[in-house]
Amino acid sequence: MSSVLPPGLDHLVFGGPDLAQGVAEVADLTGVTAVAGGRHLDHGTANFLIGLGPGAYLEIIGPDPQAADPPQPRWFGLDGTGAPRLLTWALRPADLDATISSARTHGYDPGPSRSMSRHTDDGTALQWRLTGDTVASRGGVVPFLIDWGASAHPSARELPMLELRGLALRHPNPEQVRAELSALGTDIGVGTGPAGLSAVLAGPHGEVLLR
Repeated sequence: MSSVLPPGLDHLVFGGPDLAQGVAEVADLTGVTAVAGGRHLDHGTANFLIGLGPGAYLEIIGPDPQAADPPQPRWFGLDGTGAPRLLTWALRPADLDATISSARTHGYDPGPSRSMSRHTDDGTALQWRLTGDTVASRGGVVPFLIDWGASAHPSARELPMLELRGLALRHPNPEQVRAELSALGTDIGVGTGPAGLSAVLAGPHGEVLLR
């Protein structure tokens, strides 16, 4: 488990087919209960948040219980997941477009960026751009990229807190993943194993492993 966190880590994504179950599982594990983040009205999802320190947070995401099923599959493969789990992570580069261009030059295409938005429970509108998720293609081990633009970062609001002490990545082809991470400008160890990631969090229940 790496205790050196990647610079620019924006957030971790924990999710499953039932949003309330995901929130409850994290609360039972860590002793911290996430607070409502908002709803992604065009995508049929909603999220809850826990801060992980300045500029970083844990997102718990699942189908929006107040929304109809969207016409397209939900992000992160939520429609096909079983129990909630740590799905992927996001990296926040200083320049999203330049990082996409540089990654392509170095042999990895993170895909085009797209615009998204959501409203928090207090009505605040957040807008951001991000690249496509990698859950289906790489088990979520390679991060997607995100740029919050002029919006306030989600971690800037008052959130319940946990400390992120470590992040571990594993993949059946770790050399390929290391090359792709390098193309994105980040350097973190990748172990050999089934594709996935895990995080060490510290809070009221001490150090716990989220995976």
